[in-house]
Amino acid sequence: MDTINLTELASSIAGKLAPMIREIIGHHEQNIHSIHIVGSAVMPDYNEKLSDINSIVVLHDMDLKFITFLAPLGKKYGGKRISAPLVMTPEYIDKSIEAFPVEFLDFKLLHKTVYGDDTLANVKIEKVPLRIQSEREIKIKLMSLRQGYLSSVGRKELLAAILVRSITGSVALFRAIIYLLGKEPPILRADVVKMFADVTGIEADIFQKLLMLKAKAIKPSEQELRDLFNRYYNALESIEKTIDNLHV
Repeated sequence: MDTINLTELASSIAGKLAPMIREIIGHHEQNIHSIHIVGSAVMPDYNEKLSDINSIVVLHDMDLKFITFLAPLGKKYGGKRISAPLVMTPEYIDKSIEAFPVEFLDFKLLHKTVYGDDTLANVKIEKVPLRIQSEREIKIKLMSLRQGYLSSVGRKELLAAILVRSITGSVALFRAIIYLLGKEPPILRADVVKMFADVTGIEADIFQKLLMLKAKAIKPSEQELRDLFNRYYNALESIEKTIDNLHV
């Protein structure tokens, strides 16, 4: 029988997760292939006041009884900022990497296996689907920003929320673009932004400012928010051109 290993997680995170993981394994041990903690919770700069704890539960076989079992755990552990786990099977992972290469690249880079086999370490990311998804993500961000800007006129809080929503997930996209450009993506957000700027020639300051806005470390005025918006929009257009010119 596999054992639970939380030793590579911060003690505060391990303490929150241990009861949930024990409960999952206690009720469904025979069908649990592996459990992985992913995303910001495994990063050194994790902020427990702002970030959720995300995980992936890999089952040998998809079982709706397991989904039914998980449902009430959201209420039980949600107050500890533990998000509902993503539920997959090895077969689903194999068939989904090409559809979601940005996400699976981030899972591969940012995970700790706490139970079972480390199936995420063996994920192979192909560059063609990664470029296609990266291009799509940038175009969606640009379109959403245009629509959001129209609805935010005169509403500072809404404009700030639009910018925060847009920058959320962008670090994973930056890692993907760094990978496409032939570099090994860093783990820390600050390092990712710096390397992204180095390999694309796009000024990093705007992304750093928006990450600070997300972390509530700055409180810009409405005019400053509009200036940030313009700089961010122009930076995304530059990224779009960089991706369009990639040959992989």
